[in-house]
Amino acid sequence: MDKVTNLNVGAINPYALTEALVGRKIDWTKKESIEVMEDALETDYNELFDMKFNSPIYAGLKLNDKNMAEPVAASAITIRGDNESETPDVSGITNLGELKKLGVKSINTTKIRSGVLTRGVLNLKLDLPQMDHTLSKTLLSKPLAAILLGKAASSGDWTPENGIWKDTGDFFKDVIEFSDPVQGAVGNCYFIAAVSAIAWADPYRIVHRNRATGTGESDRVNAIQFYSKGGGKDAPTKLVEVTDKTLVRTSNNLPIYCRSRDAGEIYPALYEKAFAKWILKTNSDKPDITKTAFGDPVKATAQLNDKTAHYYNTSSRTGDQLYSIVRENSMSYKTIHPMTAWTYGSSKDYTGTNVVGNHAYTVLGWAYKNNKKYIVLRNPWGVTEPAGMNTYQGVLSFFDKSFWRPINMIGNDGVFAIEANSFQNLFAGLGVAK
Repeated sequence: MDKVTNLNVGAINPYALTEALVGRKIDWTKKESIEVMEDALETDYNELFDMKFNSPIYAGLKLNDKNMAEPVAASAITIRGDNESETPDVSGITNLGELKKLGVKSINTTKIRSGVLTRGVLNLKLDLPQMDHTLSKTLLSKPLAAILLGKAASSGDWTPENGIWKDTGDFFKDVIEFSDPVQGAVGNCYFIAAVSAIAWADPYRIVHRNRATGTGESDRVNAIQFYSKGGGKDAPTKLVEVTDKTLVRTSNNLPIYCRSRDAGEIYPALYEKAFAKWILKTNSDKPDITKTAFGDPVKATAQLNDKTAHYYNTSSRTGDQLYSIVRENSMSYKTIHPMTAWTYGSSKDYTGTNVVGNHAYTVLGWAYKNNKKYIVLRNPWGVTEPAGMNTYQGVLSFFDKSFWRPINMIGNDGVFAIEANSFQNLFAGLGVAK
């Protein structure tokens, strides 16, 4: 087991963020929907999932020397005016060496995308992926800032622009499932992946969270327990009570932040709300959800089940060893202790693969197919799976207590099985709370 400190894992769900920005539900099965995303986020889809491309899903973060994320100082984040450009000022650059002022680390290895020689003047288009953009959107547009930057009133109550707190459903609809929690427009994938891990490995911990507060059973409150594990994003152990009101857009009642895949089900949003209330140490039933951004998925899992967090770096282990760690925490292919994994902030291997940098995933179990070892994971966005690499395409079944639960690797629901050596290469670590 390794010692891991100060994890700031967090990538905003671009699908939820896009819908929050445009103010409507989008059919993501249509090809043109990606163009809507690119326009709304002002970023090419192929550059969304790696921090080196200054993607807005990492707003408020920057890369450190260890290729992991750390928060940008609040004072460094400004809101862009209507006519203000995000393009760096290059008017003072007189030679290639001075590109270092923009953060270009090595001009000798900089790739040339295209070039035109006209009358002795060479016009080059340079590819600068190594350029340090602060690697976050520190200059935010007003609509983006309204979603990502919370400003609580003096009472501690907080409501984002164009949002309203409203009761939109039941705590849970039928059964608690790992696929229920879907991340929203805030970079708290670490927490949503942890809730999904608990829902998968220990669903009964989530089921009974309501209790009557009045003489009639219609007066209820949700009581969610959190356990102190020390450090940031923590508070004293406490049973946190929240009402059924969650955040939706004023115009259409669509959720802004965490939601459930099952319509009319609200327990994932209530867990997010209770977690925000807990870490902020506030009595408000309208806590600032944006303050849940960036954190440690293994610690978050331990905060939910009061177990010990165990960390395993991938750099010091082989794919076989990581596969064995997952098997040690599984029974009949599925994890029986809640597990999560996280990626590096940036990687030359992320572009075009749909692997999301600085992102947390739920570990569901393992598989052995066609003499290959796989680790099964879920993206808390509920969509976006790796492409063009060693993934298993088929149906896997997991023995869950007293029944078999099939999982289809072919559908786009965020669940995928990746070959163990590819996992070792693309992921920074995994952990378990037991």
